[in-house]
Amino acid sequence: MKTVITSTGNSLKSDFDERFGRADWFCILEEKGKKAAFIKNEMADATGGAGVKAAETMAELGVKRVISGDFGPKAKDLLEKLNIEMVLQKESNVTIGDVISGMDE
Repeated sequence: MKTVITSTGNSLKSDFDERFGRADWFCILEEKGKKAAFIKNEMADATGGAGVKAAETMAELGVKRVISGDFGPKAKDLLEKLNIEMVLQKESNVTIGDVISGMDE
């Protein structure tokens, strides 16, 4: 199963980004083998529609779960329609590696 974690950078040491549609990067975690890859969120600086476009990107990537700090109403509606699970990360002052480690608990 593919999970995306919103990130400020492109490494496991990068900080978790609380924003979904405006996150700078998406960490794509393939849970079989815990392989992580990063893609730049090209819509992070868009004037509008960033959350919806990010949700569409999740569907294109075959993601089944997204971990972020906040989902806007339009993104949330679309993710629900696409059957993509939304997980709210309560701790914001953590790295991507910390979030991945916390998934095992």
